[in-house]
Amino acid sequence: MSKKTILLIHTGGTISMQMSAETGAVVQNEQNPLTAEKHMLSTYANIIEVEAFNLPSPHITPNEMLCLRNCIAEHVDKYAIDGVVITHGTDTLEETAYFLDLTTRYNFPIVLTGAMRSSNELGADGVYNLVEAVRVACSQEAREKGVLVVMNDEIHHAFNITKTSTSSVNTFQSPQYGPIGLITKKTVHIHHMPVKRQFVEVEKIEKRVALLKAYAGMEADLIDAVATLQYDGLVLEGFGQGNVTPAVAERLKKLVADGMPVILVSRCFNGIAEGVYGYEGGGKQLEDVGVIFATGINGQKARLKLLIGLNQVHGSVELKEFF
Repeated sequence: MSKKTILLIHTGGTISMQMSAETGAVVQNEQNPLTAEKHMLSTYANIIEVEAFNLPSPHITPNEMLCLRNCIAEHVDKYAIDGVVITHGTDTLEETAYFLDLTTRYNFPIVLTGAMRSSNELGADGVYNLVEAVRVACSQEAREKGVLVVMNDEIHHAFNITKTSTSSVNTFQSPQYGPIGLITKKTVHIHHMPVKRQFVEVEKIEKRVALLKAYAGMEADLIDAVATLQYDGLVLEGFGQGNVTPAVAERLKKLVADGMPVILVSRCFNGIAEGVYGYEGGGKQLEDVGVIFATGINGQKARLKLLIGLNQVHGSVELKEFF
């Protein structure tokens, strides 16, 4: 069987960094150490290697995510690509994965991977994760599954995955759902897949969306600040099934009446937000005044989804249906 052709895109992050012997700090390298591993990857695929940029993941913005989307599109136009692997820092990896899942519609796998330990640390996991990601990108089973994240022998879907630990190599988990597959020494095994996918065409990012988290006694003037600073939308992580303080509820009602989209998710780790409670600030009250409930995604992904919806190319997304 002929080898697959895999587009390998590097963006930076811990997977391409080293720990300084002098200070103990993990720092960027001018030369990405992963470029030396191409010979190992060639065992599994023909590799087309691109360095899109070399940034720590906290420096990644939606504009860099759009750059990655465009990079994939440009190379698909030039080559017969069978899959894509993107190396990425773990802090914002889940957001980039979800952005790409919403803005691409290829049938081949797009796989993101990273590392929790830098390349010269004991137990460095970067090269291992990279090899596993290439194996998944080559797999027929991974086709038509959307954007995937491969770390620590597990395959997760971009919709579900989130970073759950500051330092564990097992940091990426999919609450409620679990991984969609696993990788063994011999096999890439995918045991379930997403029921549906969404796609929105985006060419530039110009709108701005704020993200706030509810807390006991939350001051309502924070909501006023979102309007004053002329954001284009707001995502709020509410209590429980989607509730807020009475004072915040009043300000949200005004935001919606003034035409700003407000998306509500739960700050809880599991479950979904719904308009259930009918008291002041309860989710049912918020739903009745036009606040939109996002189903099954966390705050940072809901922010990206609203941002993508507001920056789409053609027409206007019906945001309630979109979420």
